[in-house]
Amino acid sequence: MKMIGCMFREDTLDDLMSRVLGALLNADSHVEASRGRATEIFGATLILNNPRARLSRSESKGKLFSALGELLWYLSGDIKFEFIRYYVGKAYDDETEDQETVRSGYGRRLFRHGETNIDQIANVIELLKQKPSSRRAVIQIFDASDIDGAYKSVPCTCTLQFVNRDGKLNMLVNMRSNDAFLGLPHDVFAFTMLQEIIARSIGAELGIYQHCVGSLHLYDDHREKAITYLGEGYFNKVSMDPMPDGDPWRDIKNVVEFERIIRTKEVPVLEELPRYWADLCTLLQIFRAWRDSNFEECTRLRSLISSPVYRVFIEDKLTH
Repeated sequence: MKMIGCMFREDTLDDLMSRVLGALLNADSHVEASRGRATEIFGATLILNNPRARLSRSESKGKLFSALGELLWYLSGDIKFEFIRYYVGKAYDDETEDQETVRSGYGRRLFRHGETNIDQIANVIELLKQKPSSRRAVIQIFDASDIDGAYKSVPCTCTLQFVNRDGKLNMLVNMRSNDAFLGLPHDVFAFTMLQEIIARSIGAELGIYQHCVGSLHLYDDHREKAITYLGEGYFNKVSMDPMPDGDPWRDIKNVVEFERIIRTKEVPVLEELPRYWADLCTLLQIFRAWRDSNFEECTRLRSLISSPVYRVFIEDKLTH
C-alpha cells in the first residue's frame, strides 16, 4: 500500500512511534536512498498532544542519555564533532567533512545563523513577547547553501514555527526527511524541550507539538528492530515533569557549562539549581560514570535523582 499524506495523533511518543512504525512496516512505497533501501510515507503529519510525554519507555528505544546529549549540543550553539560523538558514538561519523565539525548541526543555526550570526532563538522569544499572536515566529534551519555544494550531510529539519494561541505555545516542525526508527525519537525530544523552553521564556503554557515530514521512512536494516519494538506491547504513559516557571536561560547556561565540565573530565562544581535542572545534571554524571565503567558511582548518583521518570532509563544503562 502506497502511503501519501498520512496523519497520526497520539498522547505519547511511544503511541506515535507504534502507529508510525506499524504503518511503515505495511507500506508498499519503497525508495532506494543513499543509506539503503527503505519504505516511505510521503507527507506525514504527527501530532503529540502532550509534548512532555517525549521519552520512549521502550527497552529498545529508551535513549534518554543520547537524546539529552544531542539537545545540549544544540543549546550550546556548538557543532563540534567530538561533542556529539561522546553521546551517540559513530552515528555522526558520515556527517563530518573534517572530523572536527558537523556542518549540518543545528546549534550554530539556532544561535549564530548565517554570516551575521543571527540569534534566531532570541529573536523568536522577543517577537512573541511583543506580539503574542504573531505568525512570524519561524526559525530557519535548512539553508539555500545546503544544496549549493556536495556536502556529506545537510539538515533534515527545514523550519521550526512557534504559535501562541489561547495562552498556549504550539510548535510546528517541517522536515524534508526523517528516519522513523533512529531520528524521530531524538527529534521529538529535542524540539519539544525547545518548545517548552520558549514557552517558559514568554510566560505561556505548553500547547501541542506538530511534526510534518516530507519523507518519513524506515530502512530495511531496521525492520527487525521495529518489529521487536512493536512486540514490546503496551508502554506506560509517563511524562517528564513541567519545567520550572520563569525565564529558564540562566539555568540552561549553567547546565550547558556543567555538561562541558563532565564531558571533558574537569572537576564539577554544581551551582544551586531547581530540582528539574539538577536532575539533568545528575543524569550527565551517571552517563560519565557509565562510560568510565564506574558502576558503583552510577548507583550512588542514582539515589540523588528526584524525578521517578528517569529510573527506568538509569536501570537500563546499569544493566547494559
